[in-house]
Amino acid sequence: MKILGISPLDKDSTASLVEDGRILFAAGEERFSRVKQHSGFPREAIKAALEWTGTSPDQIDAVAYAFLPWDKETELIQTALEEEAQFLRDFREPNLQAMLEEAEARVPQRNSPVHGLKDPNQRMSKGSVKELFYRFAGGERGLSRSVALRASADWGRRASEDHQKWQAELEAGLREFGLLDKLKRGEHHLSHSANAYLASGFERALIVTLDGYGSGLAGSVSLGENGRIRRLHNLRFPHSLGTFYEMVTSALGFHPDRHAGKIVGLAAYGDTRVLADVLLARVQQTPGDFKLVENLNVRFAQHLAARFPMIDVAAAYQHVLEVLATELVRHWVAKTGVDHVVLSGGVTANVKMNQRIHALDGVKASFVYPNMGDGGCGSGLAMLYSWPGGVKESIHDAYFGPSYSAEAIEAELKKASLRYERSEQLTAEVAQRIHAGEVIGRFDGRMEYGPRALGNRTIMYHAREPEVNQWLNKRLGRTEFMPFAPVTLWEARERCYVNLAGAEHTAEFMTMTFDCTPFMRANCPAAVHVDGTARPQLIRREVNPGYYDILKEYEKLSGIPSLINTSFNMHEEPIVCSPNDAVRAFLLGNLDGLAIGPFFVPHPERASSRAGETTKKTAALETRS
Repeated sequence: MKILGISPLDKDSTASLVEDGRILFAAGEERFSRVKQHSGFPREAIKAALEWTGTSPDQIDAVAYAFLPWDKETELIQTALEEEAQFLRDFREPNLQAMLEEAEARVPQRNSPVHGLKDPNQRMSKGSVKELFYRFAGGERGLSRSVALRASADWGRRASEDHQKWQAELEAGLREFGLLDKLKRGEHHLSHSANAYLASGFERALIVTLDGYGSGLAGSVSLGENGRIRRLHNLRFPHSLGTFYEMVTSALGFHPDRHAGKIVGLAAYGDTRVLADVLLARVQQTPGDFKLVENLNVRFAQHLAARFPMIDVAAAYQHVLEVLATELVRHWVAKTGVDHVVLSGGVTANVKMNQRIHALDGVKASFVYPNMGDGGCGSGLAMLYSWPGGVKESIHDAYFGPSYSAEAIEAELKKASLRYERSEQLTAEVAQRIHAGEVIGRFDGRMEYGPRALGNRTIMYHAREPEVNQWLNKRLGRTEFMPFAPVTLWEARERCYVNLAGAEHTAEFMTMTFDCTPFMRANCPAAVHVDGTARPQLIRREVNPGYYDILKEYEKLSGIPSLINTSFNMHEEPIVCSPNDAVRAFLLGNLDGLAIGPFFVPHPERASSRAGETTKKTAALETRS
């Protein structure tokens, strides 16, 4: 049975083609449109899926979409917001302003710089008028309640309108392909549950989904057994950890849908003791559940951001996220006796939270779906609707997008008038260049599915130089608080990371942080965060031979089994998809070289000055070592 899965159209619109539970093709529309987190019907992704697999529309048995009809979603939203209003009427919290005054006394004096901030105690200064408004609208109970209820009502109205809009666009798009009569809708968190469990390979697992909103819910807990899913508990909207984190991301000046990872990185510099008790005082926790006070009122987060150091605000939100998520999982692990946990939903892009969940007593193994956000919903429902029964092995890799022939690549290089060479020793040459201090882009094979670059659309550099986090981000037009992530040889995993047991496979998809060993901290400082963790991709040769061989050759030269792997894209652009995209990003990013298919391309402007620069960097590294 062939199912075309389409993710929600509101952001990161994605198409997946699945046959009997096996993903044949999956890619986000953004990779073709070049619009980050593309919203709208994924027309080009569907065309690519049909072309790649040789499938005609009449061979599609059903089209799976991970939302209910717009009027049903509207009913669920209205019910959820009515329940929230009753909760807010009943909830009594401590004196917030008194708690905030006590928190101010706990702010430490700092001198150590935080890259990306002008001052380690930098606040989001907005001027006295705005800051007074934030205080009353977010921090004074009477007014803030009114503001919160209005914000919830406004959100509900916009969401209803959006569901109606996207339903019309979905139906119009499917009509173009002759597929409208095959549309089969599904509840949103069922799609997250399905992709996490069915892709895990676990026979029995606790399934936890956490996101912003989906079919009246903010999360769910289910039991997966022998290929079947049974819902145990629903987390009601708007008590959403996704919304909770979006509020602080926005309040700290970042895009809430794109930059949550910056908050994870920023949090490691802060002190959780400053504000954690303030945030927890606004939570009602019960066994296996929680409710968040005024969760759609961004003014509260803005008030904290204006009054306290950004790093302390980030640290508190990250800490409370971890506390609530781990307590949720701890309860249901104990209640069910299930020691394998699978995760999906946008919140589970939080790699630090995932580490905390995996470290829980009672959790033996963990798996995070590689495309954990809404972009993965279409593949989840498509797997579920085509599932033949029982349990399959876990997904082998996430290379589900298009690939391009050597002829197509060479034509693009000629079009760009680039000098290139074809080498039988390409992996060894690339490793030597990286060892000498060059920044190399890699474009080869099928494109990765999901938000992580996993070697086929990747920029590589050695991890011996901590300063790379500043100068390479600047070259690529990025501002990051997290270090670059490492790729590490599978067989060297225990030499580099601790507490991997039971999460080795999910670490192949770069979805969890791990504490680093002394060896890793000493030899790969560019990939280790200030808290001593890294977010690795473990690579096995049978998964990606060309990528693995570069790293293996580098290990022969350096004795180090890890390299930096960062996504091949310019700031605020999607990861590259086609050879044309790769050439453009290569030139704009001023990379030293590009390994593209069987070819190596030196940068036309950097090649002449590269030798002297490389000698200086190598000498500096030798001096430090």
